[in-house]
Amino acid sequence: MTIKNAMRDHGQRYRPRMACLKKAEAVLLEMQDPKTGVKSQLQRLVITTIPHAITGEDIVAWLANKFNISAEEGRSLGTMLVALGYIYPLQDHKRLVVKPDASLYRFQTPYFWPAQQWPVEDTDYAIYLAKRNIRKKGILELYEQEQYNHLHKWMNHKWDFIVMQAKEQYRAGKERKKPDRAVFDCQERAYWVVHRPPPGTVSGMDYGLDRLIDPNAEEVTGESLCVYVLVKFVTTHKNHDPFLAQCLPSNPWVTDDVSYWTLNMANVEIPTKMRVERWTFSFVELLEDPRGRDDFRFFLKKEFSGENLAFWEGCEDLKWGAAAGMSEKAQHIYKTFLARGAPRWINIDGTTMEATVRGLKHPHRYVLDAAQTHIFMLMKKDSYGRYLKSQVFKDTTKNAINPEEQKFTDAQLDQNARNRRPSLSPIAIRQMELEQKAKLAASGPVDITQVMSKLSKQGKDAPPPPPPKK
Repeated sequence: MTIKNAMRDHGQRYRPRMACLKKAEAVLLEMQDPKTGVKSQLQRLVITTIPHAITGEDIVAWLANKFNISAEEGRSLGTMLVALGYIYPLQDHKRLVVKPDASLYRFQTPYFWPAQQWPVEDTDYAIYLAKRNIRKKGILELYEQEQYNHLHKWMNHKWDFIVMQAKEQYRAGKERKKPDRAVFDCQERAYWVVHRPPPGTVSGMDYGLDRLIDPNAEEVTGESLCVYVLVKFVTTHKNHDPFLAQCLPSNPWVTDDVSYWTLNMANVEIPTKMRVERWTFSFVELLEDPRGRDDFRFFLKKEFSGENLAFWEGCEDLKWGAAAGMSEKAQHIYKTFLARGAPRWINIDGTTMEATVRGLKHPHRYVLDAAQTHIFMLMKKDSYGRYLKSQVFKDTTKNAINPEEQKFTDAQLDQNARNRRPSLSPIAIRQMELEQKAKLAASGPVDITQVMSKLSKQGKDAPPPPPPKK
């Protein structure tokens, strides 16, 4: 009889993280170097002397010194190594984290490393729980008791074999020396906490949905364009990702300091050098940044071709704006940029113009897509290249600021954490943007014809007044 594994298979068979695990193992081997690694020594745990034990503060200090990172980042890296099962705690087994104090840890034996790809079988877990049940005389953790009862029910046909194996292992363990027995118990327990975590715990071995093919296979049939584009994108943007590179002046996710957000606001007057550098990656990067778009608009005005960007922005507003007044908005864009004698006429080919005019008979959100794509490609191939070589871009690059790194003490980090405020909701941010647009519209010139047309339309839609009472 075959018993289906009720738990998810946490093995490494189809996991795409093998390269990450190999790097973690390389770091662990350096940490165990007798000359340059983390210093280990005999440590007393209650009444038992544990050999080759290390402290949490030594782990954090070594990682911070080795990779030239802050103590907080070193602590996060150490916690990842513990969560993956490369280092295990000797005291607090439930929390797989590194505490930057005198808490004791040990390096896991290579036999239990995740990259060994040992299948995590329910039979082995049942033997482990049965052995703990014997040692603890029936007193297990609540989640362990539930798993024990579940496995007892599903493996009732071979439970005698499981209990026999557990008794043999328990008897063999009692013959070891007390320090070796304590180390082996902590080692085994840490392994199962990693692979069978308590409910509500985020498992470091979780890898999402099962995969149909092995991403670690050496034989690759053909070259994937998607993979090539992804690798190129990551290579280009990795130094601009605050999670992968240094974040100046400080990392707001670690320090709770808002200077990074302030310097990178949407319409900041003087951008940072890193922000200006992103504009050179692609034309899309330039248009997606409000500050970069303003700089590009200033250049186009000098080139007497600002109507191209204005038309593109109008099409974006039509595509993603409110549904109310969509038909009027499309007609307004057509009369402003495409009709004969338009005040801001743009040049598009006849085929695109004919398709646009036909679509305007039944306007919708994407009726101007063909004309917008034509103008986009025109700006990308012509105006964008000249902008990167223009004096406008050179002056912006010259005046861009390069913030210096700001370091915080532990007391300042605690103060920043106490002053932390919840982020604004997207609804509140949208409301603030609408209010800002309303203020800008109120301060600008008023189009009397548009106002009169809206008033006349409201008058037509209004219900007729009731007849006078006699």
